[in-house]
This record gives sequence, structure tokens and C-alpha cells, in this order.
Amino acid sequence: MSLNPILFMGGSGAIGRHTARALRAAYPDVPLLIGGRDLAKAQRVAAQMAGAQAVVIDSSADDLGLGDRPVSAVVVFYMDHALAGLRYAQKRGVPHLSISSGVFEIAPEIAMYMHAPGASPIVLGYEWMAGATTAATLSVAREFGQIDDIRIDALVDEQDTGGPTVASDFEHLNKMLPAALTRRDGVFVWREGEHSNTQFQAVDGTSIDAGGFSSIDVAGLAAATGAANVQFNIGIGVSSSRRQGQPMSTEIIIELAGADLKGEPLRTRHAVVHPAGTAPLTGLSVAMLLERLLGLDGQPVTSAGLYFPYQLLDAAAYLKRLKQEGGELRRLQVQ
Repeated sequence: MSLNPILFMGGSGAIGRHTARALRAAYPDVPLLIGGRDLAKAQRVAAQMAGAQAVVIDSSADDLGLGDRPVSAVVVFYMDHALAGLRYAQKRGVPHLSISSGVFEIAPEIAMYMHAPGASPIVLGYEWMAGATTAATLSVAREFGQIDDIRIDALVDEQDTGGPTVASDFEHLNKMLPAALTRRDGVFVWREGEHSNTQFQAVDGTSIDAGGFSSIDVAGLAAATGAANVQFNIGIGVSSSRRQGQPMSTEIIIELAGADLKGEPLRTRHAVVHPAGTAPLTGLSVAMLLERLLGLDGQPVTSAGLYFPYQLLDAAAYLKRLKQEGGELRRLQVQ
């Protein structure tokens, strides 16, 4: 299959590099354009990958400074407030995937989609780890006939910085939206102040202080399951693996409550664990989204539309690839 290069805007960062590795592990010949403002940095990253080329991105130019160079998809690894990557993708009719905006910043993207709904597939990749949370949650949800409560608790190891771009994005999100989008008794509310503070138990049972986070997972999971109560919290501390003397990892605790397929009460607790932290897990998600968008998986290419990551990811295939990387969806004892 002949494919034009995939443009990685901000591809020289940690998540961009891990995405390239995950994609190349399954499809070694996929060509890549590693785009950034610093050509030397992009060249250093591209030099590590056969078939990759570094390019300078000019967000003020309609063609991003790339001229008539063809691309097959655009992935944005930073907050593209000008939506330069989206405009570029729509004009060329190629898929667009961005992973860094907050739930409060999606209106401009939705507006651009509504004015050109047939232009290209657009993925709102702002779910935690770009779909790792929702794919796993909806996989577990198959045990339920009805889901009433969904609670997601993400533990980020304090050593898992993710690079300067990730740190800058989080600083922006926390500054602009200190309240946490939550669904409570069927109504969307905003938790703030002391009402946003909470605790959860890590994989090893350690109590972690956490705060509410406005992840788009809340809106997506509420729509997908009909759950009346959905919340997302983040805690930063020492991951369970590091407390055991191993390298740091990342953990996503998933708790569901409702009724099973026979109508009996059911409560489950699982954890998505990746032994190398947030960047490789996010990179795996982005790589598999690109596979689906471009039909690299042997299925038809994704048609124009507006998508959540979980609408494109095959949960079984995702969890299989996660296991191959040393991660897992682990069933935990219900507290």
C-alpha cells in the first residue's frame, strides 16, 4: 500500500517519538514528516527513523510552510490554538487528530467541522491517553446490562514529566479550567474547590490524594453508556511499581457499578497499567488511531466525520497490543 507521509506537528516531543515507534513496529514502511519550529531538533528525531524527514512548521501559513507536499494525515501533539493543522487537513481532505486541547476548547474545532462535515475525518483525541481509558472502560462495560456509576482515577508518577510541551499544556489546562466537568445524577455539573478534592487507592492499595479533572472522557463515557454518574480524577505521586523498587509506571483505575446482564447488582474495579509511563501509552493509542483512519489495518479508511477515539479503536485489538508492550488491563479487588 503506497502512502503519503503522515505529518507529526510537534513530532519531536516524547509522545510524538513514542507514537512513531509504535506505528513503525506494526508498519515499518510508513513515511513520516517530523514537524516542528526547531529544524535541528526535528532532524535529530527523524535521523533515528528510516523513512522519516524533518520539516519546519509555519503555523501562520495556509500550507504550514510545506508548499504542495502531499500528506496522508495530520497529527498535532500540542495545543494548536490557531487550528492551523485542522485547516490544513480539511483543505486537503485528510484525517486530523489532535490530543492536547481541553474539553472547554473544542467549540472552534466543532464549528469548523460543522461548516465542512464532509471534508475529512476529525478525531477529538483529548481522552486521557488518547483512548486508553475509554477503550478499556467500554471493554469492561460489556459485563453490564446497565451502568449507573463510572469513576476514573489516573495516577501519574511524579517522575513522569512527559517533556516541556506536556508540562506547558497541563499548566494551561489547570489555569483556564480549575473546575472539573462531572456527571451527577444525570446532570452535568462542575466540581470546584474542596468539592473537587478526593482520594483513591492505587494498584498496590496506597491512598492517593487527587483532584477532579475535566477530561472529555466524562462526556464520551456518559453518552456511550448512559451512566448517570461519571467522574474523572488525577493524582500525582509515586506509582505502585516504583514503591516496589521498580521503574515508574502509569495507572488508570476504572470503577464501574450497575447491574449485570441478568439484572443482578455488579461492581467492578480494573486498572490499565503501562510499565513505561504516559508517553508510550499515549503513543500506542495515537498509532492505532492512525492505523484505523488510514486503513493500515486492512479495513476501509475512515470516512469523513467527527469522532471520539473510542469510536475508532477496537478494544480487543487495543488490549492485545497493550499486552504486547508489557502493559495490561488488570482486574482488581473491589474495595
